[in-house]
Amino acid sequence: MTSSDTTALIADTTFTRDKLTDCLADRGRALTFERCVFDDEDLSRLDLQACRFLQCTFTETSWQGANLEETQWMRCRGRQADFQTARLQDAVFSNCDLNNTKWRRAKLPAANFQECKLTGANFEGVTGLGLEFDSCLLIGADMRGMSFHKRQLKQLDFADADLSGCDFREAVFEGGSLRNAHTKLTRFDGADLRDADIGGLKVLDAKLFRNAMISADQAAELLKAWGLVVA
Repeated sequence: MTSSDTTALIADTTFTRDKLTDCLADRGRALTFERCVFDDEDLSRLDLQACRFLQCTFTETSWQGANLEETQWMRCRGRQADFQTARLQDAVFSNCDLNNTKWRRAKLPAANFQECKLTGANFEGVTGLGLEFDSCLLIGADMRGMSFHKRQLKQLDFADADLSGCDFREAVFEGGSLRNAHTKLTRFDGADLRDADIGGLKVLDAKLFRNAMISADQAAELLKAWGLVVA
């Protein structure tokens, strides 16, 4: 372990809850953890505000109710980690494996996910004004009720995701996929879907797509899915 006047770098260490609690008490907040292991630990309700995690692992770790505001997570692996009810305002996740993670009722205002794997993640009931996703895999994720109103959505793969009740009004899709997504009561009014893969998308209520833009090829694919033949 090494330290400086302003922060401490802790590298290549395996943590238990007690060991992490002692570390935080000794060195204060805003620590940097590099290549550290937090797997399978209960780290719920700890205060780790402004800490940085570089190439760390936290597989099946519980962060429930923790203060993780302003944290940075880079190239980390956290499959099946539990972030339910955690506070994550202004947190940044970059190039992380977060498949099958739980975020239910987490506070995520102004949080940012960049090039992350979030397949099967559950974002039900999150608070997320200003929450951003960029080039993320969200295959099969539970995104119910989230708002993407007027957002630029870059390379987001929502294939098989539950987007019920989401707001995509006037959103612009830059690539990405909505293939086979669940879209009950999802609003796409004025959205630009021309760059997205919309194969298998079920348009249950055409009014929810009023003024949405799709390409001629996409229109033909939708008509084919509905069993219609354009002669």
